[in-house]
Amino acid sequence: MECISVFDMLKIGVGPSSSHTLGPWKAAARWIDEMNTQSVLNEIINVKVLLFGSLSLTGKGHATDIAVIMGLLGTDPETVPIDSINELIENVKVNGKLSLNGTHEIIFEFERDLEYKKEFLPFHANGMQFIAHLEDGRELTETYYSIGGGFVVKEGMPHSKENKETFKTFPYPIKTGDELLEYCQLHKKSISEIVMENELSLKSETEIEQGLQQIWNTMLECMYIGCHTEGVLPGGLNVRRRAFDMHQKLKGPLPYSNPSEWLNVIRKTRVKFRAILKWVSCFALSVNEVNASLGRVVTAPTNGSAGVIPAVLMYYMVIENHKANFEHIKKFLLVASEIGSIFKKGATISAAMGGCQAEIGVSSAMAAGALTELLGGTPDQVLVAAEIAMEHHLGLTCDPIGGLVQVPCIERNSMGAIKAINAAELALDTNPEEVKVPLDKVVNTMWETAKDMNSKYKETSEGGLAVGVFLSDC
Repeated sequence: MECISVFDMLKIGVGPSSSHTLGPWKAAARWIDEMNTQSVLNEIINVKVLLFGSLSLTGKGHATDIAVIMGLLGTDPETVPIDSINELIENVKVNGKLSLNGTHEIIFEFERDLEYKKEFLPFHANGMQFIAHLEDGRELTETYYSIGGGFVVKEGMPHSKENKETFKTFPYPIKTGDELLEYCQLHKKSISEIVMENELSLKSETEIEQGLQQIWNTMLECMYIGCHTEGVLPGGLNVRRRAFDMHQKLKGPLPYSNPSEWLNVIRKTRVKFRAILKWVSCFALSVNEVNASLGRVVTAPTNGSAGVIPAVLMYYMVIENHKANFEHIKKFLLVASEIGSIFKKGATISAAMGGCQAEIGVSSAMAAGALTELLGGTPDQVLVAAEIAMEHHLGLTCDPIGGLVQVPCIERNSMGAIKAINAAELALDTNPEEVKVPLDKVVNTMWETAKDMNSKYKETSEGGLAVGVFLSDC
């Protein structure tokens, strides 16, 4: 069984896609580490990168090429200065040279050494190969798969060594919703308490809280940047940023100078139902507009669905509980991550495998369950909320126009956030004993739906809106 930490489900990285940007970035960096371990990095004279399947079909729109180069350069998506990315990539293109891990320079030409292969490799739709030519004439080839949410596996090793080791330390190994509920009932603990016990087997309480605080700070800063940046998104669709205009209409006259002050100002805003809808949508849109601009976001569980969880958490903090503090944030993130891990273990969080139901659907379920616990719901009701949210995303396709994580992706985050809030309210008024569809059944149904879905609706830009709307119309 796969062991998944909250810090696996909620990763800090660079947009626009966890599977097509963050995953390839990490795969390239991991390959570089392996070349170092084998003591052959400095013997490499040429590198070729082959992108297969969905990575090929929508890779350019998802900045997969940029991500691979950044990984080969040895940069970290969690800490690299965002403003430096374009300059680093331009230097490679102009000079025709690439410094592997920042230490060993080789000749590298984008058009020659980065190839797009439309065929799909057998294990996953997001396959990539790294081929190294050495001074002594040897050729080393390794294959990796980006399986969604920034998770990467090497061919022949579907479960990482790290996961196998950490699984043994989890006091409450969980694969299904039923198992989670059993632990909650047996030990008379909330879901967040069970998840925290698991996390404590990996890290100290201080390390966990610092990590969760960093995740929240990144989410808050991302919303702040999105709400205060106007203009047009990159990529050629000429999509206008809307969060800025919405925020200008919603915010009050009180001054602020940083994200924390901004949050306190918003909390003082009197809101009615229409304004609530607009605020939640504004928060969600802001995150995914930053994501679409190669900005730093938190995968939750993916980059394409990164706006749902922060938007719903902000809803709780500024609408439901103005006195909410870090303890509430911690509980929310712990519960959300556990629900996401159940979907990952039982189905998928990769749009290239399951369509957008695997991204927006899962993020909405994560947010719905987390909100339900904060609103006083029982563990049973938390899972009911997650089930309701996913049930009404079943079959949602992934058909990005131009292969960009913009249309319809950005708006879908606002819709997923609103559905999550509604699902939580429905769950709080539901008797779990009368529920017809338990969470585990909807997880299985989502996976069966994913397998039945035509491949043209799985992040290939070969069906749906991607072909129904011509780029010239945009």
